[in-house]
Amino acid sequence: MTHYDVFNGDADGICALHQLRLEQPLPSVLVTGVKRDIALLRRVPAQAGDTVTALDISAAENRDALAALLARGVRVQYFDHHFAGELPVHPGLDATIDTDAGVCTGLIVDRHLGGRRQVWAIVAAFGDNLGAAARALAAARGLAAADIAALQGLGEALAYNAYGDTEDDLIIHPAALYRLLRPYDDPFRFLRAEAIVARIGAVRRDDLDRARALAPDHASARASVYVLPDAAWSRRVRGAFGNELANDHPDRAHAILTPDAQGGYTVSVRAPLARRTGADALCRQFPTGGGRAAAAGINRLPREALPEFVRRLDQAFS
Repeated sequence: MTHYDVFNGDADGICALHQLRLEQPLPSVLVTGVKRDIALLRRVPAQAGDTVTALDISAAENRDALAALLARGVRVQYFDHHFAGELPVHPGLDATIDTDAGVCTGLIVDRHLGGRRQVWAIVAAFGDNLGAAARALAAARGLAAADIAALQGLGEALAYNAYGDTEDDLIIHPAALYRLLRPYDDPFRFLRAEAIVARIGAVRRDDLDRARALAPDHASARASVYVLPDAAWSRRVRGAFGNELANDHPDRAHAILTPDAQGGYTVSVRAPLARRTGADALCRQFPTGGGRAAAAGINRLPREALPEFVRRLDQAFS
């Protein structure tokens, strides 16, 4: 029997898996990639008797592959907070889905484990821009301000590393990053022992400085739109810059676009932080769009569709 751990390559997916495997050690084949590579179940060659754990990848985007795995006699455990659509009804599926805007997969797994590895759920929440939820858990645990800041920095670094359109854009592959993390039950020990977080942080600071120097291509009382240049730093910074804009301007929606290889754009959308809803509904109006209520995206927006996207963005958050 082979077990497959299938997870989003960002902080939430990595930390959700880390919590599970700290509590339930299990040799597994890792299947992951860049943050936007969420249709991961189709890459799993599992057969009857094999098992799969899927974390932080939309069931809606993986529905056909999930149904095929179940039909082959594969048992699937699923944790996620993205739009799921209609889940297959099958005795081999154990799904825990919560699409509340204030929840990430790491927090869902934390509930599943009864809080036994909660410090990593705090890292996950910080990485998914759920600062209020992360600080509430940290305060309940009596963590010092300096320790909370360290966990926030770790979460943001793990999240940042997953951004990019291809693995060539990344600082380190998410599977390799998880393997570095796996021996550590204590995030503070990981921070002291491994240099990768400092390396990611340095790249992130440089990328953000480049983005901050740009003016928006569209700005209104309801939304801002930035079209970044065609460069690896742009593709990496897209999500972090969106989160920063959301935190700095919580009453507005924000869209960050980068050119793609087909002549269109890859789009990252943040709903107003004051509302945290509507991003997924907007993005699903376009082919290849999806995500969650507070943060969503479009994998490929044709260049000629940009004016219509800007119009709908303003309309969605009026």
